[in-house]
Amino acid sequence: MNERETLKINSKGHLEIGGADTVELAAQFGTPLYVFDEQYIRNMMRVYKRTIDSEYGGNGMVLYASKAFSCRAMYKIAQAEGLGVDVVSGGELYTALKAGFPAQNVFMHGNNKLISELTYALDNKVGTIVVDSFREADIIEHLAEERGIVQNVLIRINPGVEAHTHAFIQTARTDSKFGFSVSDGTAENITAYVLGKKHIKLRGYHCHIGSQIFEKQSFVLAANKVMDFAAGIKQKTGFEADMLNLGGGFGVWYNDEDPKLKLTDYADYLKTLIGAIKQKSAEHNLKLPYLLLEPGRSIVGEAGITLYTVGAIKDIPGVRKYVAIDGGMFDNPRYALYQSKYTVLLANRADEKCTERVSVSGKCCESGDLIAVDVPLPKAESGDIMAVLTTGAYNYSMASNYNRNFVPPAVLVKDGKADLIIKPQTYEDLVRNDIIPERLK
Repeated sequence: MNERETLKINSKGHLEIGGADTVELAAQFGTPLYVFDEQYIRNMMRVYKRTIDSEYGGNGMVLYASKAFSCRAMYKIAQAEGLGVDVVSGGELYTALKAGFPAQNVFMHGNNKLISELTYALDNKVGTIVVDSFREADIIEHLAEERGIVQNVLIRINPGVEAHTHAFIQTARTDSKFGFSVSDGTAENITAYVLGKKHIKLRGYHCHIGSQIFEKQSFVLAANKVMDFAAGIKQKTGFEADMLNLGGGFGVWYNDEDPKLKLTDYADYLKTLIGAIKQKSAEHNLKLPYLLLEPGRSIVGEAGITLYTVGAIKDIPGVRKYVAIDGGMFDNPRYALYQSKYTVLLANRADEKCTERVSVSGKCCESGDLIAVDVPLPKAESGDIMAVLTTGAYNYSMASNYNRNFVPPAVLVKDGKADLIIKPQTYEDLVRNDIIPERLK
């Protein structure tokens, strides 16, 4: 098995992940169940880190994007592999710190960070905060002055590059709730504003052009525009950025409409990006900035699958066949949100040929509670174990207790051995925070 392979069909005709039989995992831990391949995650982290080390002299850091999948075990893996992390909420920051992750290697993002979150970040000496509004710059200045410190920050800018991606997850357009536009002058204005603060140290710039991107040129174009902007700022103000964060967005395979990338492909993405930065630095006589990247989906997306048990099957002649599972939009809302496409198979009959096309429905009281539509499967039977592939990113992260269903547990598999990293919920967990007022008793 090479570095990118995580799934195979064993001699029983069952799907395996990381050497573990998924049918046995379902029997041991129940369903729905998130399953992650630890070695796959580590291999993806290493390809980014190795490329920065070899192509950029180690002058940079890979930041795992917490929003893809956040739990204490993930931060432990990231720390062991020499990565930093980015966080976008107090909850993600708390989880990272609770796992013992070094605060100096944490970068905090968000377009509307709460004062309580910024206070928590400064009290715990978070390394860098990405400024996303004039108000936020004022708040950080005030909090830092109270503590007698100078806080490192980046400014999030929009270089005006639109990635080839779903409109709901494009984030670098001029019309965006994120960042400051280069084209309308606000990026230059916020730079001057932050440089005028006494307790904020501006280190450089951040941009993120979207998600699920396969076009190398999108990243190159964004890097070029950011470097051009940085050169212009140096010429006008004398400030030279020494740190550049180019975000994430590298794509992953969900179904046959997507390319299936190899480790070398991800290395090539990064090599191309580094080449552009070097070229622009030389062109503008700028020092090479410390380079930061924020891959999240590409690290955990294909590393994870979700296992379900098939329940009711409803065949509407001439219309549609529904195969219902014991999960749904509460553990994977991405179809309901984005009409995201997935690859689905029967884990206990993974070697059988597909004979029909079905829609996979969840158990929520919603007509739109679907996981996949018009996907090929062998003829499913109640009790089959279904696997939905590439659910490692943005599934657990976006899960909820809708209809008071449980958010599923998660296991981490390595060399065929599975360990719980997120324990199952109970009914008591669902009512833990409920309070009955005295007048209702």
